[in-house]
Amino acid sequence: MAPPFVINMAFFLFIFLMTKILDIVKYIVNYKVSISAVLLMLLYSAPFFLQFIIPMSIMMAVLLTFLRLSKDHEVVAFKASGLSIYDLLPSVLLFCIMGCLLTGYLTIYGIPWGRKSFKDLTYRVAASSFEIGLKERTFNDNFEGIMIYINKIDPKEKSLINVFIEDKRTNNIVSTVISPMGKLLSEPEKLFFRLILFNGIINQVNIKNQTVNSVNFDTYEINLDIKKSFARARKGTKHRSEMSLNELRKYLKDETKKDIIYYRALMDYHRKFSIPVACLVLGLLALPLGFQSMITKRSYGLGFGLLFFLLYYLLLTVGWGFGESGACPPVIGVWIPNILLGSIGFYLLIRTAQERPLMFDSFINRVIRLTLKFTKKR
Repeated sequence: MAPPFVINMAFFLFIFLMTKILDIVKYIVNYKVSISAVLLMLLYSAPFFLQFIIPMSIMMAVLLTFLRLSKDHEVVAFKASGLSIYDLLPSVLLFCIMGCLLTGYLTIYGIPWGRKSFKDLTYRVAASSFEIGLKERTFNDNFEGIMIYINKIDPKEKSLINVFIEDKRTNNIVSTVISPMGKLLSEPEKLFFRLILFNGIINQVNIKNQTVNSVNFDTYEINLDIKKSFARARKGTKHRSEMSLNELRKYLKDETKKDIIYYRALMDYHRKFSIPVACLVLGLLALPLGFQSMITKRSYGLGFGLLFFLLYYLLLTVGWGFGESGACPPVIGVWIPNILLGSIGFYLLIRTAQERPLMFDSFINRVIRLTLKFTKKR
């Protein structure tokens, strides 16, 4: 089971990498971000995706192993020598438990580490390529007392088009700056940036004296210190995805307001355990599917394996939505996929041990007959 597991892991990680390839190219070409920084971003993002990749790889490894055994008629040899599916169960359970422990380590320790490290790396990258943090047509309030809106950004020239700034750093004075063009100059080693604007206007409102002044300018310079923002963000409250298990438990114990944020934190807490258990559930489900020689003959086993994994992910998504809205208890929303698919796997395991067919063939034959019948009528 180990070789198919490694191959599946590599395949699904490659798919994950392909989904990020456009972002990687954009960071390297447009923003001149180093390849090492991009690779670290992928590394810090990997634990979140691996928590889903490992259970699926466990299931596919067990399924492919027993499909191969069935195809080579080794299952028939096992039965002829007096071995049942229960005699092969311990090795499968041991393999699945190893997957549970690995996934549990990722959900409990890996994901908080990855989230926190990714956040710190983002600030470090911002020191050399601050324009990455600026988004077109988005209000940016990462700096204390300043709100920036930019209509268009040219990353190659580091020029800003149609800039709107609201500056409240001076007591009792609100300055509104409008400029058609700007330039961003940086001093990465000091985490300090200068925003130079051209041919604009400044409207200053003195709240205390109730006066308004307007000034036209050819060149206007605004200093932005990201060091303070970085320090403030690190001292701020952690997001639930960055919390350790003890911190999340303490937050749930101390929180008195049962709102959507509390429900999300509660589901995050239980998901740290429910997703690792999915390795055991999906592995148990894959064993009877791969043990059926009739399924192997018609190449249905692999399709049913993928179908059951998609069903698990769909149930997890639906349960998360209901738990988040409070329509059902969050614990049920997170654990219901394991309960349903575990029950199905246990039923199929007993049915296979009793030498009873899983009735997949008759179901598929009925679908094929109905399809042919409908096609002839058309």
